[in-house]
Amino acid sequence: MVCFKKILLVSLVLWAQISLTAQIKLPALVSDNMVLQRNSSINLWGWASPNEKINIQLGWQNTSVETTADKEGNWNVIAKTPKGSEKAYSIILEGKNKITLHNILIGEVWVCSGQSNMYFPVGREEKTWKTGVKDYEEEIKNANFPNIRIFTVLTKAAQKSLDDVKGSWAGCSPNTVNTFSAVAYFFGRDLYQNLKIPIGLISSSWGGTKAEAWTSQKVLEENPDFLSILETDAKNEKLYQEKLENYYLNLRNERITNNNDVSKTELKKPKKEENKTSYVLYNAMLHPLINYTIKGVIWYQGESNADKAYQYRSLFPAMVKNWREDWKQGDFPFYYVQIAPHNSQNPAIREAQLMALKTLTNSGMVVTTDIGDAKNIHPIDKQTVGYRLALIARAKTYNEPNLVYSGPIYNHMKTDRQRIQIYFDYANSGLVKNGEVLKEFEIAGEDHVFYPAEAVIKGSTVIVSSSKVKNPIAVHFAWKAVPEANLFNIENLPASPFRTDDWVEKTDMSF
Repeated sequence: MVCFKKILLVSLVLWAQISLTAQIKLPALVSDNMVLQRNSSINLWGWASPNEKINIQLGWQNTSVETTADKEGNWNVIAKTPKGSEKAYSIILEGKNKITLHNILIGEVWVCSGQSNMYFPVGREEKTWKTGVKDYEEEIKNANFPNIRIFTVLTKAAQKSLDDVKGSWAGCSPNTVNTFSAVAYFFGRDLYQNLKIPIGLISSSWGGTKAEAWTSQKVLEENPDFLSILETDAKNEKLYQEKLENYYLNLRNERITNNNDVSKTELKKPKKEENKTSYVLYNAMLHPLINYTIKGVIWYQGESNADKAYQYRSLFPAMVKNWREDWKQGDFPFYYVQIAPHNSQNPAIREAQLMALKTLTNSGMVVTTDIGDAKNIHPIDKQTVGYRLALIARAKTYNEPNLVYSGPIYNHMKTDRQRIQIYFDYANSGLVKNGEVLKEFEIAGEDHVFYPAEAVIKGSTVIVSSSKVKNPIAVHFAWKAVPEANLFNIENLPASPFRTDDWVEKTDMSF
């Protein structure tokens, strides 16, 4: 009898386990309050028992959609979405269990990624962010936009690609916006106010991270230019293991000395910065998102790659190509922020970002020379950053007419005896200076020595000269860590720093 009861108990446990695994399960992204991309073929996906049939009722259409999980329990459905509106829908999924998703909106969906300047929240967090954005109390009070939804991916690193993330969708309100990514929020707010449709923002960012952490292992391994990155990772891992071994050895010796009195042992265990290792954030915080249909990406990163700016010229475009290929949505919009002035940054990283405009199709760059902070790597004016990112999207993605979305970008130069004339893109309506004289222009001759130059606006060009340079051949503009650049176009968008030469710099030799 006892044996029979044990067999019955085991059978019930096994049946319960099978029943639990035979449930439809959805990824965190596919949940209540989500925003789906309008006018698109979107993916709905998840897991179930092998060969389980699933019926899906979409609130915006009369006919249901059916699918069957494969032999491993994976399933995916492609569904059509209507034009965006503020009407909320439900989705009902039925298999061996039933799931109802509530309060779903149809609109525009953007991924917002990068390092700390993208992660930077709207409000204050006493332990991490003690400032908040400019006028954060007022911004929080006025943040009543329930049709702007944000999904914040919880930070995680992984050596292998994951299928899911942790996080949830939240509507924008004074109670929730405090922890939202500020750049993402202000970008989404501007889009919402101009497009008048729901906006979904997927925020996946982590402070202090490098572009290689957001790039797949395959891409890094197949490109010889990135071999040094992987070699550095291997060296750092070996060094960490050595520190760990020494830590345990010293801990053992201390405890023996202190007669195993743990209270007298104060050795700190070495910390491993897992989020800086190659491909670990791509695996954990990007790969799980690629089934979700999006409109595009905004990106704010580069500070952690400044010491290897020359390598960033190829690494950043490779990362973007990697994302586009894996998402399988073509060359979707990829708009990014050029690094703001700060004592720790060099002009070469801004140049690498500027050069990406020519190598990346469907891209755009926000210049921030006028809103940086020499002593704060996290400038608090995130409103302007979000506005300028949205300006690019409104012009290039949503085709808003007659909208200038970029500040002046260097195009070419012409030499006329002792002067050099600089020609720009995005300056057709004219150039202006913020101040009495143009600043941050330098000029050099064949000796490669740069001198401060006189710069004068002439229509949509700038004439540069110096009495110390008789035969000039090159010009620098805002070519320093913290420039005080004051050249704008009529639309009040700042000119990007640039140089007309390609002479070797220290960062060119850093791999």
